[in-house]
Amino acid sequence: MSLDPQLLEILACPDTHHAPLRHDPAEQTLTCTECGRVFEIRDDIPVLLLDEARPARGAAE
Repeated sequence: MSLDPQLLEILACPDTHHAPLRHDPAEQTLTCTECGRVFEIRDDIPVLLLDEARPARGAAE
């Protein structure tokens, strides 16, 4: 099952810049277009918690 396109239009990064998110249906993730954080989608529910997000690729952890 995939995310509703209308939901994808309104979802944004929970950080202060509130940038749009890019959906990767194969990986079941949402990636911030500004900071690059990767948010997982679990059981068709986006987990938009900064503490649970993976850092941008190439970012120092």
